[in-house]
Amino acid sequence: MLRRYVLGAALICALPCGAAAQDQTLADIRQELTVLNVEIQRLRRELSTTGAPQTQLGGGTLLDRVQAIEAELMRLTGTTERLENRIDRIVADGTNRIGDLEFRLVELEGGDVSQLGETSTLGGEAPAAAPAPAAPSAGPQLAAQEEADFKRASDALAAEDFAAAAEMFAAFNRTYPGGPLAPAADLARGEALAGLGDTREAARAYLAAFSADQTGPAAPEALLRLGQALGDLGQLNEACVTLGEVPVRFQGSDAAARAVDAYTQLGCA
Repeated sequence: MLRRYVLGAALICALPCGAAAQDQTLADIRQELTVLNVEIQRLRRELSTTGAPQTQLGGGTLLDRVQAIEAELMRLTGTTERLENRIDRIVADGTNRIGDLEFRLVELEGGDVSQLGETSTLGGEAPAAAPAPAAPSAGPQLAAQEEADFKRASDALAAEDFAAAAEMFAAFNRTYPGGPLAPAADLARGEALAGLGDTREAARAYLAAFSADQTGPAAPEALLRLGQALGDLGQLNEACVTLGEVPVRFQGSDAAARAVDAYTQLGCA
């Protein structure tokens, strides 16, 4: 558990903004929210079974079996209480952290912090999976100019004009913030920056792409490339944790298979 919390701090260390902690940027807050979300998903997986039960109650007399059952019930009750207390502490801490992040996020965006409602408690029902966005050419929310601008930037990337592509994708997201192609634009901008040899900024772009839509079509590739970039930056522990998340979150995808290969090549345990 401690190692997973280290991921958030290490990502911040790996991708410095050049500002003090009290000058936290919007990207830093989104990054913290991403790390918290990963931790919540790991907690949910702890509620899943790992295989057949290990309890052995066969053999002996009826009295022996009753005593064995009572002893096992006592053990399981104690274990359940310890886990419940542990999860309660994590939920309380996580809820407080998200409340603080929401306050800072609204403050940074110039909103009215007095209108913030009560922070929802962590550990509730998992939200339903979001439907995959429509293809760019069929999306009703995609303007013709938006699609044309994205295509021009994509053509520059395909032509390996990395400097122009990086600037065009950055301009695209400034022009169409939060649009349906924003995650794909950040992912492509990361590829262009990687082509320029700027691994650190590429990692920032991959993180932005994943944070923008963690279940969208760009998410598996963005998380994979973020893990690879962290490995290139020498952040091996964080790279291993990030790469390990890809097959967990996107089982059966091409990115998941490539993440397993990258995980092995880095010597992750």
